[in-house]
Amino acid sequence: MTTTIAERKTEFFTRILPRISTVRAPYQAAVFRIGLSAVVLAFLVREWPHRHDLYGNSSALSFDLAQILVREERTFTVLIWGDGGLWFETVYLLTICAALAVCLGWHTRGMSVVLMAGLLSVINRNSLAGDGGDNVVRIMVIYLVFTRCAQVWSLDARRRARRAQHPDVTSEDTSADLPRPALWAAGLAPLVALSAHPTAGWLPVFWILWAVHGVWYVAERRFPRHEMRAVLDATASMLHNCAMLVIAVQVCLIYATAGWYKIQGTRWQDGSALYYALHLDYFSPWPTLSGFVANQTLLVLALTYGTVMVQVAFPFTLAHRKIKNALLALMIMEHLGIAVLLGIPFLSLAMVVCDAVFLPTPFLIALGMRSTLLAARVRTRTRGVPRVGWVGPAVDRNEAEEGCESAAGMRLRRQGGTRIPSKPAVPEPRRIGDVAADEAGTARTQQ
Repeated sequence: MTTTIAERKTEFFTRILPRISTVRAPYQAAVFRIGLSAVVLAFLVREWPHRHDLYGNSSALSFDLAQILVREERTFTVLIWGDGGLWFETVYLLTICAALAVCLGWHTRGMSVVLMAGLLSVINRNSLAGDGGDNVVRIMVIYLVFTRCAQVWSLDARRRARRAQHPDVTSEDTSADLPRPALWAAGLAPLVALSAHPTAGWLPVFWILWAVHGVWYVAERRFPRHEMRAVLDATASMLHNCAMLVIAVQVCLIYATAGWYKIQGTRWQDGSALYYALHLDYFSPWPTLSGFVANQTLLVLALTYGTVMVQVAFPFTLAHRKIKNALLALMIMEHLGIAVLLGIPFLSLAMVVCDAVFLPTPFLIALGMRSTLLAARVRTRTRGVPRVGWVGPAVDRNEAEEGCESAAGMRLRRQGGTRIPSKPAVPEPRRIGDVAADEAGTARTQQ
C-alpha cells in the first residue's frame, strides 16, 4: 500500500512539474507588458507640462507634508530624498525612458524594476492627485516585475532568436549584452543611497532583485547548460505563472467588488446612475455628447443595468470560453465609452490592459502574424525591397501555425464552410535515443 501511494505521488509530481515549470500565457503577458508600459508612458507625457504642479516643488502638497504623508501611509518614493528640481527631473525622465524600454522589450527584466521604482516614486509623491487609474497601475506595475513578459514581441526575444540562429557565437562574446552588466552595476549606487532612508520594507526587496539579476546573468553567460541554469529557468517560469494568476485574480476582484458595491446603491438599483454621472461638470469633456446620451432613457437604463450585470457575472464565466470572450468584448467597449464620455482615459486604458490578460491565445497569435505581414508590406512599399531577417515577433513556428489554423477554423465554422488544410504538418525532429528505442522494439517484434 505504501509503495502504491509513493508511486502515485511520484507520478503526480512527474506529470505536474513540467506544466508548472513552463511559461504559460506568454502572449497575454506580452500584451500586458506593452499595454501597461504604454499607459504609463502616455500618462507621464500627458502630465509633462503640469508635472511640477502635481508632483514637484509647486505641488499643493509641500515637501514637508509629502514626507509626513509618505511616513503615515508607509509608501515608497525616492522623491523625498531631496526637494531639488534636478532630482525630480532626473527621476521623471528616467521613468519615461524605462516605460519606453519596457514597451519595446529592451532588457525587460531590469528595466521593469526601474519602471516600478520610478512610477511608485512619482505617484506616491502626491497620492492625493489621482483617480482609480493610478491605483490600478501602481498594483499592476509591481506584478509586472515577476512575469517573463518578454518571451515574444520584444527586442529581447529578437536577440535570443538571432543568437539561436548563430550558434557559432560563443558565450564569452558579451558585446550584445553589454547594457545588462552596465545596468546591474549602475543599480548599486541607488541601493546604497536607499539604505540611508526609510523605505517601509522595500529595501530588502530591491536588494534581492538586484542579486537575482546578477546571478541570472552569470548563469546565463557562463553556465548556459548547467543544471543550476535549468533550475533558475524553471523557478522563473513558476514565478511567472503565479504572477499571471495573481493578475487575473486581481482583475476579478476589481470587477466583483465594483459590481457588488453598485448593487447596494439606490441609483444603480433604479437605473439612473449613468444619468447623474453624465451631468457632472468635471466628468463631461464633451457636454453635447454627454447630454445627448443622457437624454436617451432606454439607453441609459440598459447601460446602467448592463454594467452591473457584466461586472458581477464576469468572474463566474471564466470557465466558459465563449461567454467569457463575449463579456470581455463588452467590458472593453464599456471602458472605451467611459474614457470618451466621462473623460477618464487612463483608468479606462489601464482596465483594458488588464482585460487583455484574458484574451484567447489563438486570437493573439493571429493578430501578431497579421501585424507582422502588415509591417512587411508597408516596409516593402516604402523601401522598395523587402527586409531580410526578422520582421515581426519572435514566435514559435508550430505554435504560430497552430494559432492561425485555430483562428481560421473558428472563422470558417461560423461561416458554415469547410476547412481545407494548407499544407501537411512538419514532423518534429527525433532524438537518437528515441530512434534506437523504436528500432529495438521493432527487432523484438520481428523475433
